[in-house]
Amino acid sequence: MLATQIKPITTRALKSTLIPIVDLPIRSFSTSAIRKTVLLSADDKIKASVNETKFLTKNQYEHPGFENELLDTVKFEHRPCKKPSDYVALAMIKTLRHSFDFFTGFKEANTKEESLKIYNSSKRMTPEKWLNRIIFLESVAGVPGSVAGFLRHLQSLRLLRRDKAFIETLYDEAYNERMHLLTFLKIGKPGIFSRTMLYIGQGVFSNIFFLCYIMCPRICHRFVGYLEEEAVSTYTRCINDIDYGLLPEFNKLEIPDIAKEYWHLSDSANMRDLVNYVRADEAKHREVNHTFANLKLRGQEIDRNPFALVIEDSEKKQPTNTLKNSKAQGWERDDLIL
Repeated sequence: MLATQIKPITTRALKSTLIPIVDLPIRSFSTSAIRKTVLLSADDKIKASVNETKFLTKNQYEHPGFENELLDTVKFEHRPCKKPSDYVALAMIKTLRHSFDFFTGFKEANTKEESLKIYNSSKRMTPEKWLNRIIFLESVAGVPGSVAGFLRHLQSLRLLRRDKAFIETLYDEAYNERMHLLTFLKIGKPGIFSRTMLYIGQGVFSNIFFLCYIMCPRICHRFVGYLEEEAVSTYTRCINDIDYGLLPEFNKLEIPDIAKEYWHLSDSANMRDLVNYVRADEAKHREVNHTFANLKLRGQEIDRNPFALVIEDSEKKQPTNTLKNSKAQGWERDDLIL
């Protein structure tokens, strides 16, 4: 008798505790949906569309648009370390990348043969695994821009001076990364375990990055530059798997309207087009942060943000917000008109 009385109370308590946090119904912990990300069903998409379009607003940070002919030219490029601080930033990224790959069972592939070998092994990257990886990475990637922009905003208020447009670019970066996350959430649904990891990962990373940016913003931008290098590598691997025919499920997925509006994609756009645009975004963040790490960010006379105002009549090429004149390793300070 006592057991039958306690069970309903316990279930209600669990529901009232967990639902506001994860926005998911209580399910048996033996189901795969709780452990990993799953593809959204048609019914789930319809429900989400009805709920989220009631008060739909336009994008506050418009995407600059990329030259279509340059999208497929984006590739992984590494900036060699030149200073001791660069080695520190790179070591932290490599440690995080190898740890994440180890615990998620991800194995890098540099050739088609390696991709096919992985496809036929237990480490095969299924659509669900790809979405799980992408959603986690994008939830973390949106942190640096927002934290750095917030701190520079406070600094501008505190020192009573302009920030020379760094704040806008950093917030734009954070907005862009969040759009990546929102887009892929229209395709896949994280389970309880994945959401728990997101809470922990964001909480730890945000606070560490906050403290590090206060002490040395240049190292932080170099860190993000190397982080974006890894993002370009990951999305390149995903595109290769699509091209090799290893992700046929992706060919059947419909691109969310939020992505079509933000990247100005056509109705005929497919999953490869979407991932290609996301990779180009990460490549741009790579260029921006490596460039910021080369600039003077402290003192009375800080450098201006070279991506905020494009100088058209210069004899030497200058940075832009698009893929034009792109430099994967960042722009050196001597090459910029500051």
